[in-house]
Amino acid sequence: MANPVLSTRGLFTATQPQYVAPPQGLDGGVPNMYQGYPAGQGAPQGYGPSVWQTPTQPAQTMTLEDVLQKTAISLGALFLVAAAAYIFLPDVILIPAGIIGGLCAFIAPLIVARRRTSSPAVNIFYAATEGLLVGAFSKIFESYYPGIIVQAVLATIIAAAVVLIAYRFGGFRVSSRGAKLVRTGMFAFIGVALVNLVLALFGVNLGLLPGPGQPVSWLAWLFALIGVGLAVFSLIEDFQYIEAGIAAGAPREQGWLAAFGLSVTLVWLYINLLRILSYIRR
Repeated sequence: MANPVLSTRGLFTATQPQYVAPPQGLDGGVPNMYQGYPAGQGAPQGYGPSVWQTPTQPAQTMTLEDVLQKTAISLGALFLVAAAAYIFLPDVILIPAGIIGGLCAFIAPLIVARRRTSSPAVNIFYAATEGLLVGAFSKIFESYYPGIIVQAVLATIIAAAVVLIAYRFGGFRVSSRGAKLVRTGMFAFIGVALVNLVLALFGVNLGLLPGPGQPVSWLAWLFALIGVGLAVFSLIEDFQYIEAGIAAGAPREQGWLAAFGLSVTLVWLYINLLRILSYIRR
C-alpha cells in the first residue's frame, strides 16, 4: 500500500483459541473424574470433566467498531494538539515548528511499519507531532485565505466519505500490482518534496510547493493533484487491509495499528486538499 504503515502483506495475524490438553488415564483415555464417589453425589466443587474439556476463552479480536473508536481517539488527540498550536504558537516560529513536527511525523510511520505494531502511546506521539505540523501549516494558510481551514476540513470529510462509499458499494479495489505502483509513487512524491524543502531553505524553489501568496505553476497543480490521487488510493488500501485483518481474526490490539494507518492517510489527504484550495483561492 502507499501508506507505509499498512503496506505489508500478512500484516494482521489471526488469534487462535488455546485449548488445555486433557491428562491421559491409565487406559489412554480421559480419566473419569466422578469415579469413586457415592451414587447421587457429584464430584467436589472445582473438579469434573469440564476442567479438562472446556477450552479457554479466545482473545478478543479486532472489529470495525473498535478500529473506528481508536481512530477517533488518535484523530481527536491530533486535533487538540493542532488547535493548541494554532492558538498559542507565535507567527515567528510557525515554520520551524511545522518543519520539526513534520520530520518527526514522517519518521514515526516508518518505525511503526517496521515493527508491525502500534500502541496508544505511539498513536498519541504521532498525533502530537503531526498536530504540531497541521496546526502551524493551517495557521499560515488561514492568515492568507480566511476560512480555508473549514473548507479543507469539509473537503477531507467529503472525499473520505466518497471513497468509503465507492469501496463499500462500488467495489473499488487496488490490485497487488497497482499497490506497488502507488507505493512507489508515494515514496517518489515524498522524496521530491523533501528535496524541494531542502533547496527552499537555501533560497532555491522548484515551484512544486509554492508558499501562500507565491505564484502557482502548472507543476505545482500537477504535484498537488498527484498527492490527492495517492491519498485516495492509499485510503482504499487502508480499507482493504482493515477488512482483511477483521476477517483473519486479528488481535484487538492491532486495531491501534489500523487506526494509525488511517490517521496518516487522512492527514495526508487534508494537507494536499488544503494546498489545492489555496491555489483556487489565489
